[in-house]
Amino acid sequence: MTADSHTVLVVTKDSKISSQISAMLIAPMFETQVVDDFNEARRLCGERNFNIVIADFADGEGTDFAVDISSSLSTILLLTPPQFFEQISYKVEGYGILTITSPFDSFYFYNMIKIAIAVQFKIQVLSSQTVKLKEKMEEIRLVNRAKMLLMQNLNMTEQEAHRYIEKEAMDRCMKRTAIADSIIKTYN
Repeated sequence: MTADSHTVLVVTKDSKISSQISAMLIAPMFETQVVDDFNEARRLCGERNFNIVIADFADGEGTDFAVDISSSLSTILLLTPPQFFEQISYKVEGYGILTITSPFDSFYFYNMIKIAIAVQFKIQVLSSQTVKLKEKMEEIRLVNRAKMLLMQNLNMTEQEAHRYIEKEAMDRCMKRTAIADSIIKTYN
């Protein structure tokens, strides 16, 4: 995905809905794929990450599908009949799923797509931050394990072990994690 393009999966058995959405979400801003089978949509979502997934209610099948894929990084919009809107909206909001009444007004739908794009941006930022935090935690865990091995095997204090790892990393122009890995391999 580029900053100007959004991948969208539309899952509906209603050709009128798929035609209406496809007419609104046009290239190059949207790369839209339409499927009419929820099992096929599950398979596609397992193979790749879509920025936005739009699922039709389809007698409840769409709700189950939306909940099933809710742990993905996709922003999910569920099209619901007006008579079930409150009930379904309440059921799925805890999964981070946005609901839209169907049939929908084009202006309302366009605004919901804009919201979905904004949510997707936030998800990507948070996902990136999560990856960085995991990497930092792994680095801390490795360095702490290496320090513990230096303290046990070379009778260093924690400060001495820390300084040793830092100095080795600077002297060898290596990352602290590489030095820590080397120490762990040496003393394990």
